Amino acid sequence: MSTSSVNTAHVVLLCGPSGSGKSTLAERAGLPVLQLDDFYKNGDDPTLPRLPDGSVDWDDPLSWHFDRAVDAIRALCEEGSTDVPVYSIPANGAVGSRRLEISGPVFVAEGIFAAEIVRACEAEGLLADAICLRNRPMTTAYRRFLRDVREARKSVPYLLRRGYRLMRAERALVTHQQSLGAYACDGHEALDRLRSVAAPQGRAAVLAGGSAA
Repeated sequence: MSTSSVNTAHVVLLCGPSGSGKSTLAERAGLPVLQLDDFYKNGDDPTLPRLPDGSVDWDDPLSWHFDRAVDAIRALCEEGSTDVPVYSIPANGAVGSRRLEISGPVFVAEGIFAAEIVRACEAEGLLADAICLRNRPMTTAYRRFLRDVREARKSVPYLLRRGYRLMRAERALVTHQQSLGAYACDGHEALDRLRSVAAPQGRAAVLAGGSAA
């Protein structure tokens, strides 16, 4: 991959199905984290994709601001700080913004749609690695349901309908994210890759245009 001499940091894009453990893994890695789910569109945005029943399809990449996510990653790589939205899932929209600052040469940007920007980040020399978390669909569904109920994200009937649909589509989603350039693996291997790219030798490999993993 190419790199830019002006970059002071590089990003690891961490994707995977909803409930696969992306946020937990990012925290365990001990690296600065940009939460890409904060770049969802507001619920009243007329460009939001719809399901056959007329409800918003929040699992479609078109429900997300691709360009704004890349802009934030670029700013963090080049300047070390940027303003990012604070998104409320229950409110279906941004409820403010915050200043995100990173320290160190590598940070994680995690979210369901992270794979959608792998090629864009790679083309600009921003990418250190791209990882897709892969579990058994039933395991992911169970974790997702517990999390969503705990956080009161939506009504229980909605969560059950969405969970069943996502469980059936999970293998195809992982395959799609692999096709976009993400490496699919379980949490243990993903953590090893994160630690590898953050290590001095991994950072040297990224700067040289190679892979740290």
